[in-house]
Amino acid sequence: MTAALAAYAAREEDSRGRQHAEPAPVARGEFQRDRDRIIHSTAFRRLEYKTQVFVNHEGDLFRTRLTHSIEVAQISRGIARALRLNEDLAEAIALAHDLGHTPFGHAGQDALNECMKGYGGFEHNFQSLRTVDLLEEHYAAFDGLNLMWETREGILKHCSPGHAAELGDLGRRFLDRTQPSLEAQLANLADEIAYNNHDIDDGLRSGLLSLELLESVEVFRVQRQRVEAAHPGVGGRRLIHETIRRMINLMVLDLIRQTEANIHANGVLSLEDVRASGPLVAFSDPLKPQLQALKKFLREHLYWHYQVLRMADKAKRIVRSLFDAFMENPRLLPPQYFIRCTADKPRAIADYIAGMTDRYAVREHRRIFAVDEIH
Repeated sequence: MTAALAAYAAREEDSRGRQHAEPAPVARGEFQRDRDRIIHSTAFRRLEYKTQVFVNHEGDLFRTRLTHSIEVAQISRGIARALRLNEDLAEAIALAHDLGHTPFGHAGQDALNECMKGYGGFEHNFQSLRTVDLLEEHYAAFDGLNLMWETREGILKHCSPGHAAELGDLGRRFLDRTQPSLEAQLANLADEIAYNNHDIDDGLRSGLLSLELLESVEVFRVQRQRVEAAHPGVGGRRLIHETIRRMINLMVLDLIRQTEANIHANGVLSLEDVRASGPLVAFSDPLKPQLQALKKFLREHLYWHYQVLRMADKAKRIVRSLFDAFMENPRLLPPQYFIRCTADKPRAIADYIAGMTDRYAVREHRRIFAVDEIH
């Protein structure tokens, strides 16, 4: 594997290692071990019932955080292979990138951040790192999953200066304005490719978007016209899937070509060069405005659709109510979280709420506030 990697790829033999020393894995690499630990984690399983755009009870066919993470991992691995980067590392980062996400998607995150104002705030990337470093309870010798430094670096794709300072060497790049590995950079944009395209699919499936509305989006319109020219008479789900898969292919190939050009133009020959350069994984200048137009369309016609906003408003009220109830009486918390309140009550409550699935949060809210619930 190492011999096939580009000179600027992340290598296990050059890794900064794990926080807690462990014997080397047998029959797999260190980053494979990270991927496996992530897949077997409790937080990863919970992603099945956490919102992408549509709350879990709204339909069985919409994306969840779990299916989204798998899609990001597939895209990340494909790009990494084309660029001769470390596929196992890229995949591990992609699978773990949403582990710290709250129930109810961005609405839940925004509400929890508001609740934590004055207590250090809440950032889902920082929470993902906190999950793999501390909150998972699988191993007798240490808290968390004890992942490799480079995997942890990739999980932390955004971080406030305050939290970065707490993390020492791992958070240094946010203060020094240096870059993470190319594997981390590509996982970040693979996330964007996945949600932009698959939110279109879910929006059409829900009926909140229409093919007529999407005609105003150039990157969609052009690919749809190519599908119809190649397959006259095609319609329904086949037309949608053919168009979206071509959009994904367009973005992936553009990203690969532009990243190769950026690496060459910056004279990048090592991982140290990657860290010292500006962002290298990027879309081309001609494609960027088309992707910005797509994001704007999704924001205005899907994320701000009144039906989505109604559910988001309910979600925020659930999160705020739970937080306030636990702050007022922390003995309402399960014992393992109540114990943590002695050290930091708001953070213990945030950990509990962030770990909830959509349906668990709804049930917990009902258990605490509904007079007909006895448990």
